[in-house]
Amino acid sequence: MFLFEARRIIIVVFGALLNAISLNFFLIGANVYASGFTGAAQLLSSVFNDFMGIGVSTGILLFILNIPVAILGWRKVGKGFTVYSVISVLFTTVFLEVMPVVALSEDIILNAVFGGVIAGTGVGMTLKMGASTGGMDIVAMVLSRMKDRPIGTYFLLLNSIIIVMAGVLYEPENALYTLLTLYVTTRVIDAIHTRHEKVTAMIITHKADELQAAIHGTMVRGITILPAKGAYTKEDKHMMYLVVTRYELYDLERIIGEIDPKAFTNIVQTTGIFGFFRKE
Repeated sequence: MFLFEARRIIIVVFGALLNAISLNFFLIGANVYASGFTGAAQLLSSVFNDFMGIGVSTGILLFILNIPVAILGWRKVGKGFTVYSVISVLFTTVFLEVMPVVALSEDIILNAVFGGVIAGTGVGMTLKMGASTGGMDIVAMVLSRMKDRPIGTYFLLLNSIIIVMAGVLYEPENALYTLLTLYVTTRVIDAIHTRHEKVTAMIITHKADELQAAIHGTMVRGITILPAKGAYTKEDKHMMYLVVTRYELYDLERIIGEIDPKAFTNIVQTTGIFGFFRKE
């Protein structure tokens, strides 16, 4: 349990570091905007500085924007997920404040692409560990549960306002380069996190009852338990068959590791299902 949570925290903090590197080393200096609330905070910071003469950092605005979204995540997604998301936002804010804004390249395309790749890697790694980088990650997660589509799709849709505002307030080229960054970020997120929102788990175990109780104590998912027999050992076992969303897979792995570390688990992608599947 401790190793699972320690690994989770390390990945979340590393993801926050990648997001800060993406902004301070690539995107901010090039006036190209990032994905999600990070990009919104970046755009607001530019507006405050350029049009109102008010110096407000991206990190502080990011923290403020995430307060109402954290409440939404607490109610709709889950307390554990939200706590780690808050940790991610806090560390991102700290890294943004501590690290200097440095332009590593004058080429705006290189800044847009590398900024998008690094940001997408940070978000994708964090989502894969059952947490998020806050902001639109949580909004997209809620929508993804309701509509059963890949999370990256919602990132692209929800970021359209950032693209429009970048083109209206600054040069139209900024909107195009922002679109490039958002597209790269979206593709990297889907590659690391998932292209299929649902997965099927088949678990061969001697402790089906204990696993069933532990799984249902964490998530509301139907489980089919079938009798199974080892071909070599001739031992009687059970196979547990269940479909979960990809962001629940981390918790499932943790539960199996705690209850029956010797269980054999096969995870396969599920492209579609028919019938009832709980989305709330």
